[in-house]
Amino acid sequence: MTSIIFLGFLIGIQHAMEADHIAAVASLATRNRSLRDTVKQGVTWGFGHALTLFLFGGLVVVMDTVIPEHFAQALELAVGFMLVLLGLDVLRRLIRERIHFHSHRHGATRHFHAHSHQPGLAHENDPHRHEHTGGFPLRALFVGIMHGMAGSAALIILALNSVTSITQGLLYIAMFGIGSILGMAALATVISLPLRYTSHSLTWAHNGLKAVVGVVTVGLGCLLIYELGINQGLLIFS
Repeated sequence: MTSIIFLGFLIGIQHAMEADHIAAVASLATRNRSLRDTVKQGVTWGFGHALTLFLFGGLVVVMDTVIPEHFAQALELAVGFMLVLLGLDVLRRLIRERIHFHSHRHGATRHFHAHSHQPGLAHENDPHRHEHTGGFPLRALFVGIMHGMAGSAALIILALNSVTSITQGLLYIAMFGIGSILGMAALATVISLPLRYTSHSLTWAHNGLKAVVGVVTVGLGCLLIYELGINQGLLIFS
C-alpha cells in the first residue's frame, strides 16, 4: 500500500510538469514582480488542481464509476480555450504597457519596479503608479481548478487500476495532489528566476521572455482546440 501511495506522490510531481501546466503557470508568472508572488501563484494553482482532483476522483472511486470520455474531452477542450486567453492576456499587457524597469527606495529598502511611459514622456513628466501585488491569487486558483477537472479522468483510470480499496484510492489521489502542489511550486520558482533576473537590467530580454511565454501558451491552446475540436469532432456539429 505504501508503495502505491508513494507512486501517486511521484506521479503528481511529474504531472505538474506537463506542457499545458507549464504554459499556464508561466503566463501567470508574467504578472508578478517577486519570487514570493510567483511561488504563491504556483502553490495556489496546485491547490486548485488537487482540490478538484480529490473531489472528482474521490467521487468516482467511492461510487466505483467512470467519467464519460466525451465529458473528459470537453473539459480538455475548455483548457485549450483557457490557455489561448491566458497567452493573449500576456501579449496584450506586453503591447499595452511597453514595460521597462527602474529602481527606487521605500525607506531603506531598494525595489525594482516595472512601469510604462506614454510615448515621448520622460520619467519625471510621466505620472505612474507602482503596483504591489498582494491578496489571494484567484486567477491561479481558477486555472488550477480547470486543469484539475480536465486531468481527473486519466488520474482515476490509473488509480482504479492500481489500488485495491476505497481508502487506498483516496490516499493515492491525495498524495497525487500533494505531489502536484510541490511540483508546481518548484516549477514556478524555476520559471520566475529568468524573469526576475532580466527585470533588473535587461528590459529587452524580459519583454522577449514574456512574448515567448504568450506565443507558446496561445500555440498550445490552439493545438488542444484543433486536436479535440476538429480532429475529435467536438466543435463539428452535423
